[in-house]
Amino acid sequence: MKLNILFMLYSAKTNSRGLCPIRCRITYKKVRKDFSTGKFINPKHWNRKLQRAEPPEPDAELVNTQLSLIKTKLSQAFLFLQVKGTEFNVDDIYRQYKGETNKREFGVMEVYNLHSDRIKKLIGIDIKDVTYKKYLESGVHLKDFIKHKFKSNDIQIKRLKSSFLDQYEYFLKTEKKLQQSTLNKAIQRFRRVVKYAISEDYLIKDPFMLYKVKSVKKEVKSLTPEQLKKLEGVEMKTRRLEYIKDLFIFCCYTGLGFKEMKNLKQKDIAVGFDGELWVTVKRQKTERCYKVPLLPKAKEIRDKYYHMDSKNVFNSISNTNFNAYLKEIASIVGIDINLTHHIARKTFATTILLYNGIPMDIVSKLLGHSKIQTTQEYYGKISDVIIKTAIHKLRY
Repeated sequence: MKLNILFMLYSAKTNSRGLCPIRCRITYKKVRKDFSTGKFINPKHWNRKLQRAEPPEPDAELVNTQLSLIKTKLSQAFLFLQVKGTEFNVDDIYRQYKGETNKREFGVMEVYNLHSDRIKKLIGIDIKDVTYKKYLESGVHLKDFIKHKFKSNDIQIKRLKSSFLDQYEYFLKTEKKLQQSTLNKAIQRFRRVVKYAISEDYLIKDPFMLYKVKSVKKEVKSLTPEQLKKLEGVEMKTRRLEYIKDLFIFCCYTGLGFKEMKNLKQKDIAVGFDGELWVTVKRQKTERCYKVPLLPKAKEIRDKYYHMDSKNVFNSISNTNFNAYLKEIASIVGIDINLTHHIARKTFATTILLYNGIPMDIVSKLLGHSKIQTTQEYYGKISDVIIKTAIHKLRY
């Protein structure tokens, strides 16, 4: 990280008057760059050790002053680039010394922050505040990686290579201890920043061209029909646990996410086109309309806690407390899985829908997925089990 400045004579270019040109060599990170100072001197009057002209050189004082000025300007250019915080090389130092600052060079973190500022203005329009915060969180990971790998606050984005992504992924695994699914999200956000950089001509070549995301096979955890039946048949000794159990079962029969259940209004349950009750809400996660029939068991629980004067169907509760109480319930009932609210939605998809012969495309629609591929990705194996069971029945 040190800049070395050396003045030397170029004897091969001695002119007719016997004067040699003085050249300057700068070295940074073991890379050299030579350039002419525009000064000439009699080689006999040059002190190589002290890097200066000496009498009887007639212009010794002027030459030394000019060389000192060059050295000062180079040091200032070097200091400027250090303060800027982005990665730079010996050519950048020379360009800064020459005052060639017309070409704007952007750093990786600089572009990342520009992109973050851009999407911040979309909060409440196209994105949610939580999405913006996720970008900020991923930005911290990226900055920590650059600091860890390059010993700098930033590096020039034009120097991004595909190897950067492999090294970044390795850093997130080993230093940040992120799971593959969380890691993929962080890199996915960075990929959007790179696309933004390309669109703004900050970057020419896409470093993601050869990069492949490592897929994550998620195991779908849900209650079996037997476990669900067992849970329904147990009466909790405390009102608190009975209430949480009922809310969980309600979601097992409606597929509602926690926020949708928590914010469910009486008006969200209304008679549909078939003359039956339907739940119609907007999913917090996707902003898509979520519409599902109110099955008898769910209706029974709704009626159990119905209050005419209340706008909400259920009383408010935090997600943390809800999941904590579910663990108590699982222990009491004897369900040997880590019971969380999200398992209710999975149970709705598998035990209530797929195991009862509802086609995958309808399951996808009832879950509010934007693509059927999303449903197939999560529940494809479940579908195979159902087919196997059906074939077994045909054979026997």
